[in-house]
Amino acid sequence: MVEALGNFAIVWLDPWLLFLTAAGTMAGIYIGAIPGLSVTMATSILISFTFKWPVNDALALIAGVFMGGVYGGSRTAILLNIPGAPSAIATAIEGYPMARRGEAGEAIGLTTVMSVFGGFIGILALALFAPVISDFAILFQSRDYLLLGLIGILLVGTLSGESFAKGAFAGALGVLIGMVGLDPMTAEGRFTFDTITLMGGIPYVAAMIGFFGVAEALVQLHNLGLPVVKQKIDRIIPRLSDVRKHFWLAMRASGIGTVIGALPGTGGDIAALLAYDHAKRSTKNPEVPFGEGAKEGLVAPEAANNAAVGGAFIPMLTLGIPGDAVTAVIIGALFIHGLKPGPLLLVETPHLFWFVVGSLTLANVFLLIFGLTGIKVFTKIVECPRAILLPLIIVLSAVGTYAIQNNPVDIYWMLLFGVVGYFMKVYGFQVGPVILGVILGPMMDANYRRAMLGARGDVGTFLWDFVSHPISLVLSLAFVAMLLSQTPLWRLVTSRRRGPAA
Repeated sequence: MVEALGNFAIVWLDPWLLFLTAAGTMAGIYIGAIPGLSVTMATSILISFTFKWPVNDALALIAGVFMGGVYGGSRTAILLNIPGAPSAIATAIEGYPMARRGEAGEAIGLTTVMSVFGGFIGILALALFAPVISDFAILFQSRDYLLLGLIGILLVGTLSGESFAKGAFAGALGVLIGMVGLDPMTAEGRFTFDTITLMGGIPYVAAMIGFFGVAEALVQLHNLGLPVVKQKIDRIIPRLSDVRKHFWLAMRASGIGTVIGALPGTGGDIAALLAYDHAKRSTKNPEVPFGEGAKEGLVAPEAANNAAVGGAFIPMLTLGIPGDAVTAVIIGALFIHGLKPGPLLLVETPHLFWFVVGSLTLANVFLLIFGLTGIKVFTKIVECPRAILLPLIIVLSAVGTYAIQNNPVDIYWMLLFGVVGYFMKVYGFQVGPVILGVILGPMMDANYRRAMLGARGDVGTFLWDFVSHPISLVLSLAFVAMLLSQTPLWRLVTSRRRGPAA
């Protein structure tokens, strides 16, 4: 224990490691803010030139990029309605309306503080409850991940205003897009039309940039003559009253993010959407309606997606199972350095565990510092004349899309999805559920196949498993409850109950 604490103190005292963590955090913020540049890609690139570094140096830099990158996606989500990462989709729903009212500085400041708060909760859970949460996470079976995906798709009802039908259609469209490519079990082409180009599937980054970036730029063409909204940047640090008011919501959202992050294969995008749904259901009287700039809709997803960072390290360090794509890359880095993440890690190399905890803590501190600086420069983006800003958005979207795979075909996909997204926005459809469907579709497909194989192809056994296991039963009941809550009968019952109370 003394040795572990001694190595843990290195994180705080070594100036070089402090510099690496700070540099990684700042780089992560700006990488995460650029649509198309993912944290996973940045981490993969880092490993390619840090494999000869000492393991402490490499982990300090990677921890900073990871923590900063998860937060960075909120910047462009608020300012341009273009999430820098899928985990910022929910942030765009409430942050962009605030920016259109001239409150971008306040929105960015609130998301920064709540992201840091959620990050500390996730790190605390990693430090205190890693063995307990990892034992719980390993109990999840394929059918449970299938249910999580279905619940995520049902969240389109909360992401799509009053029309659940439009939200369900958008989510189904996203699942359809996600199914394009080779079948994961049989390697047969699905929706490929016998073309080699479609066999690799449609990259979700091209879809995300098209539906959010290009579509929003096309919609804004209708508003070229409107005056530019001047942003209020006199207040960046959130009011203490706002922090107090949303404290318990941030606590609950951080708990959701930690648990979801600890589930292998999920990550901050699902955590943020579940937390946003929780905020929408639990907030009785928001100052501003959800979808029009409700602060609760910023607090919950931003606290959750950063809390998911600490949660994602739990199964990685204790079980050797990645919590998300970034921790999958980090596992590779640990193996390169001769370390074996898994049940014996805490016994054989406890100092490494505490080093990771310390690096994430430092990265979170630097996130607060860097997150509250440079906001005035960022907000100037919104004040730029639309005639200059909109072409710039499309050019940057094309560059970001091309940079993923250096494939010009991805740019065509981006433009196609941009036109489709434009018409969806014009006719009242939300594009957020489409991206959610693209991300969750392949996960649902793979886990459905595994669950059916576990039931040996018997439909009765497959359905019985959903009610005969405790975790599956709870998730099944939640799925049914969410489905019923979107029906007209449920609304009729709730309206009658509210009537006498009113």
